[in-house]
Amino acid sequence: MIGLILAIIIFNSAAYFFSGRLTRNQKLHIWTFTIAFQLAHDLLIEYKHMAYSYFDKGISWQGMLGHTILLPPVNILFLNFFPFGKGFLKQFSYVAVWTAGLLIYELVARLPEPWGYFQYGWWKWEYSAIEDPILLLLLVLFYKFIIWIEKGTMKVEGEREHAGC
Repeated sequence: MIGLILAIIIFNSAAYFFSGRLTRNQKLHIWTFTIAFQLAHDLLIEYKHMAYSYFDKGISWQGMLGHTILLPPVNILFLNFFPFGKGFLKQFSYVAVWTAGLLIYELVARLPEPWGYFQYGWWKWEYSAIEDPILLLLLVLFYKFIIWIEKGTMKVEGEREHAGC
């Protein structure tokens, strides 16, 4: 439990202090998306197929911390520093470095309690090595979708103001 609490404090503090590129609206969207996507993913992979678990198998209050307040700030940090418009090689390298960092973090989270809290069932780190870059790219696509919606919303609001509504 100590490892989870430390991780939550570190990642949330870092996201709070180092996410100035993102608006509050974008952070809220990313936070909500992360929780919804992770819970949907974990309903299948963690709970139905018992691939891994937080602490013990099944649903627990301490496991809910990992599902709700651990990963969203990590995703916010990832997007805050993503090299948008910098070319494929730079973006590929960025995703590769983050994937390596996530794999190292996953290994640390597998330490025995009280430091670790993540347990493998049939899951292997190799699966994470394949899945993590895909999930990070889905996150980038969702962020671009948020930007697209914001631009459309601003355009509509501007038209209303211009029309005198």
